Amino acid sequence: MTGLEGYYSIKNNKKMHYGYTTGSCAAGAAKAAASLLLLKREADTESLMTPKGILLSLPVSDRKKGEGWASCAVQKDAGDDPDVTHGLKIYAKVEKTTAAGIVIDGGAGVGRVTKKGLEQPVGSAAINKVPRAMIQKEVEEICSQADYEGGLRVTISVPEGEKTAVRTFNPRLGIEGGISILGTSGIVEPMSEAALIKSIEVEMRQKVENGAKYLLVTPGNYGVAYIKAHMELPFEENMKCSNYVGETLDMAVDMGVEGILFISHIGKFVKVAAGIMNTHSRCADGRAEILAANAVRAGISMEGAREILDTITTDEALAVIQREELLKPVMKELTERIAYYLSHRTYGRLLTGAVLFSNEFGYLGETDEAKKLAEFLRKQYGKV
Repeated sequence: MTGLEGYYSIKNNKKMHYGYTTGSCAAGAAKAAASLLLLKREADTESLMTPKGILLSLPVSDRKKGEGWASCAVQKDAGDDPDVTHGLKIYAKVEKTTAAGIVIDGGAGVGRVTKKGLEQPVGSAAINKVPRAMIQKEVEEICSQADYEGGLRVTISVPEGEKTAVRTFNPRLGIEGGISILGTSGIVEPMSEAALIKSIEVEMRQKVENGAKYLLVTPGNYGVAYIKAHMELPFEENMKCSNYVGETLDMAVDMGVEGILFISHIGKFVKVAAGIMNTHSRCADGRAEILAANAVRAGISMEGAREILDTITTDEALAVIQREELLKPVMKELTERIAYYLSHRTYGRLLTGAVLFSNEFGYLGETDEAKKLAEFLRKQYGKV
């Protein structure tokens, strides 16, 4: 019994059971290893409270202990989600150190970041911030129980990780040598595409029925964080469209919405500049090609354009464009095309706009109607 027995979503009239992320596995394994090392506690399961608020009871295996170290594993269970990491064993080795504090790193089978623009800096293990925080919290809890005040090093490894990573987008993202340790909620929720779109529709309808004429939309958490940190907009009123830009626009037209302002990382919305309305990488990528084409329009050298075509992340491509001092004109080209395709999708029946940013370069540009839409949103939510 893992604690997920009563959690599921519905797909094609079938129950799709929840699972838990590689981040939860890593945190559970680290907690078990710390318990074995500091408390000499050997347990078949380890409890873990996820960020989603679901208490897990994770089966622990492969317990080992040596002088000043211990290691345990938790096997990934993705539930009914088609996840390539399902069944992988995630190991955590916890070692005593002379230096104070808890250091978290990746070992064999955990990827290393080699390109800028990702959540973790170049050279770091591909263990994202929420899993890192989960690992830190669980290990600190054991240290407190054991009255241990020394240092610890936690190394996460995945023996089958390097082989599995070939089937992920990690190689294209510049993450080498293994999988990423991921998860923002700690829980894997399998949902069909139709169910995701339906959830967007439900949220939009709720906003419209509560009087919203203008919508603030982000593809995901990066957009929300950017609004909160850099824009005088009611970030708490945003709704997420995931990859479904086109469907979001279609629904807004049907519901009589008067305007939508998208706030997006360029890695997603650069695709809209080519009329791509589903931004998931399995449907279309072409980020480098779109950036290169618009850089050519702005006057970049052929050498620079070729270099953009060889980039993996949008931030890497933007660095090439900035080197030739063309960032502003290229963003003008992009935002004009984004504005065209947003309006084209809606047949001009509502006001549309977008603001683009990147993790490394910050604010990049916006469409002509963005400021007007921002003002309408502030008035709508009483933020003026």
